[in-house]
Amino acid sequence: MAQESYLAAVGTYSASDTEGVYTVEIDTKTGALELLDGTVVGPDPTFVASHPSGRYIYAAVREDDEGRIRVLEVNHETGELRPVGSAPSGALSPCHCSVSSNGEFLLVAHYHGGAVSMLPIDDSGDIGSPTAVVNHSGSSINAERQSQPHPHSITLGPDGQFAYVPDLGTDEVVIYEVNTAEGALIQHQVIEVTPGSGPRHVSFSSHGQQMYLINELNSTIVTFDRQSTGGLVERATVSTLPPDYQGENKTAEIVAHPSGEFVFASNRGHDSIATFAIDDGGLSSVDFTPTGGKWPRHFTIDPQGKFLYVENRHSNTINVLSIDPGTGTLTPVEERLSIPEPVCMQWIPTSR
Repeated sequence: MAQESYLAAVGTYSASDTEGVYTVEIDTKTGALELLDGTVVGPDPTFVASHPSGRYIYAAVREDDEGRIRVLEVNHETGELRPVGSAPSGALSPCHCSVSSNGEFLLVAHYHGGAVSMLPIDDSGDIGSPTAVVNHSGSSINAERQSQPHPHSITLGPDGQFAYVPDLGTDEVVIYEVNTAEGALIQHQVIEVTPGSGPRHVSFSSHGQQMYLINELNSTIVTFDRQSTGGLVERATVSTLPPDYQGENKTAEIVAHPSGEFVFASNRGHDSIATFAIDDGGLSSVDFTPTGGKWPRHFTIDPQGKFLYVENRHSNTINVLSIDPGTGTLTPVEERLSIPEPVCMQWIPTSR
């Protein structure tokens, strides 16, 4: 029997004393969203990650002196969130986190802190202090945005052995070996990208043989072949913008469709989702679709690949676009949900 609904968690920009993390229920047939619960976790819990068991959510919170990870238990019947615990994240300004496939570690990227960290997760879902904190170094050519390191995300590769960290400040993708036995991050390879491009987030093809890197500062996507050793070989670069667009733009998120046929990217400024078809060796542009709001910082695709949910930060909405399975083109759906400054939405696995 097909699943009738999904649960998802939403992170936001919010004050320390207001609700900042929410749960929503998604209708798998219509794409409709229903707000279930919201809770206070601290200032700007902009990124959330789910435990593979589906029982816990980890929120990266930007405390003043050092970032903090808050742990929330999820009631799958009601969507209610219950605080479980917390731990220091290891550096300033955590902006992205991901959970290892075995659920034993959380990996965290710190934008202003210029570092990545690794935190242990125990059997109860609670989190401990970092077992590893690795500081980045360097800079690049954009004096305003690249005077120091800015790791913007940390994403595990398909096999879970390596983590990929785009550093917007240094124009590098740093690859780490993830040593779960020792709770360590070991630098494996550093990939340099075009100076001034500002690498931000990555997504992997469904078979794991390609990685797609979105660059915030020059609005491009770079396709890499991913080697069995975890390394990357650059293949091709495309723009996320129409050729005739002259305005300012900053990209944000990139997601490969589960079918393996398409890649989607968000443009802030142009306020669109760019759709690409996956070709042999690169991407070809399909379309540019308005997001129905302003400043789409993040988006996600439902597990069935039917709908795309875009978090429009400046218009305080999560908008829904349906995905044509044959062409990848997007069509706005009337469904939308109002949430103050939404900037991240992540699926919560079925509890087990």
